[in-house]
Amino acid sequence: MKPLILASASPRRAELLQQIGLTFEVCAADIDETPQACELPRDYVLRMAKEKALAIAPRFPQAVVIASDTSVVVDGTVLGKPVDAENASRMLQLLSGRSHQVMTSVCVYSAEYTDLVVNETDVWFKPLSAAEIEAYWRSGEPVDKAGAYAIQGLGAMFVERIDGSYSGVMGLPLFDVARMLHDAGVIESIA
Repeated sequence: MKPLILASASPRRAELLQQIGLTFEVCAADIDETPQACELPRDYVLRMAKEKALAIAPRFPQAVVIASDTSVVVDGTVLGKPVDAENASRMLQLLSGRSHQVMTSVCVYSAEYTDLVVNETDVWFKPLSAAEIEAYWRSGEPVDKAGAYAIQGLGAMFVERIDGSYSGVMGLPLFDVARMLHDAGVIESIA
């Protein structure tokens, strides 16, 4: 079986791959993640996953590389990671009391196989008070999270419901990943 390389430093993505019993090496891709002018959110996340995979693949020619990118999207705008408390507060106010989309792209790449998908999940937030937003920022959790929240952490208290993939919102849609890795010959079944 070919070695598997995760092109991400995200501990959540590593935990998700471990959850489905995979053994892999981590080698984070270092690429420019600036959106291009007029780039649609879906195109952006697909490009990011592909560029991350292609950045790592030459270093591991005998391996299968899995790369991913997650963006929180509201009203067609990608919300990145907050740069400070004020930026996080604006993001969370924008998400408050309404739905948004979480787009997670996955690229599985090897010399013999390439596949690229995007998983879209709708997430509904409860209305958030200024005090809740401030307390959440003080927890430290939103600092390095797209859209300034983590569904697998304290941010789960804000989520009324989702329609789609919970693991996709965390950063790696496991149903899609399992199918892609099966097709790439990394895992035997997706039962």
